[in-house]
Amino acid sequence: MRYLHTMVRVTDPDVSLDFYCNKLGMREVRRHVSEAGRFTLIYLAAPGDEVDKPATDAPLVELTYNWDPEVYGEGRNFGHLAFEVDDIYALCHKLAAAGITINRPPRDGHMAFIRSPDNISIELLQKGAALPPAEPWASMANTGKW
Repeated sequence: MRYLHTMVRVTDPDVSLDFYCNKLGMREVRRHVSEAGRFTLIYLAAPGDEVDKPATDAPLVELTYNWDPEVYGEGRNFGHLAFEVDDIYALCHKLAAAGITINRPPRDGHMAFIRSPDNISIELLQKGAALPPAEPWASMANTGKW
């Protein structure tokens, strides 16, 4: 397993970039704009994390800017932790067998969500290409929220 990023929702990307980059010294390493989804993802790396590896391979902070205004209450501005895993199906099977609810099953062979005991959302991402869809995951419904 490899730690990938922590996602934080932001209400003003310019103000947030000023804080994270100009004040904390982080650096923007990539950006994804989704016209259809009406959001922008901005990935930041800390200077110390860029020493031994390319910045895009370092643990990142993902700033998520949703274009439609939303009031973030109950900690909704904090999004999730993300981990890359070698076999998403095997890990989800192991977690489910241990009593962990798979909130968003890996129907696509690529992404799943679970929650920590403190309700922190955790994203699991398949390393490399997505695995072919497989049961029971392909037809499993979401449970709760992530």
